[in-house]
Amino acid sequence: DANHTLTVLLNCLPAFESRNGLKTEVDFGATNHTLARMRAGQTADLVFATRGALGELAGEGRIAADTITVLAEAGVGAAVLAGKAKPDISSVEALKQTLLNARSIGHSRAGQSGIHIAKVITDLGIADAMRDKITIHPAGLVAELLVAGKVELAFQQLSELMAVKGVDIVGPIPDAVQLKTIVAAGVGANTSRGQEARMLIAELASPALDHAKRAAGLIPV
Repeated sequence: DANHTLTVLLNCLPAFESRNGLKTEVDFGATNHTLARMRAGQTADLVFATRGALGELAGEGRIAADTITVLAEAGVGAAVLAGKAKPDISSVEALKQTLLNARSIGHSRAGQSGIHIAKVITDLGIADAMRDKITIHPAGLVAELLVAGKVELAFQQLSELMAVKGVDIVGPIPDAVQLKTIVAAGVGANTSRGQEARMLIAELASPALDHAKRAAGLIPV
């Protein structure tokens, strides 16, 4: 779910490369996909993932534990097609009624937000009622389903929803059922570019990027 989040964070990358005479390659993927690739033996100089996932990789010796740095938080929210009425999701009961009243909703398949929304629906006791209303986006930005006319309500991390033109943000889901994804970075255990990776992490964690993070729907930490 964090591809747009990383894009926002890495807007500083061209200037960083120029200052340090470096050329970097960035490969995006869902957290679970990143875990699988690292466990299959792939190496990287710098890994972006959830704080929990990086902790797992550090425990397995794939990430240098002392380099793990939290960069931002991303909360789950909802969006509608631009100009459409925004439903009430301000409380758990309101969210439940909005889900039941919706003709169709969309969420991701394997991303953190998609797994979480599926759990919320189950915990609310409305899984059977919702089953035929849900479109699961296999990968990428769920709000694209709104623009394509496939769903009337999309759920994903707010930073991901905001990346799609032609949609309006309804807001975050209630705190009682919220999932705050902690986006972090860590240096690969076997990299020969450890110093450069640490420098980039320091830049990404700098307060100078706080405004850009907030503008993209992220919470600086």
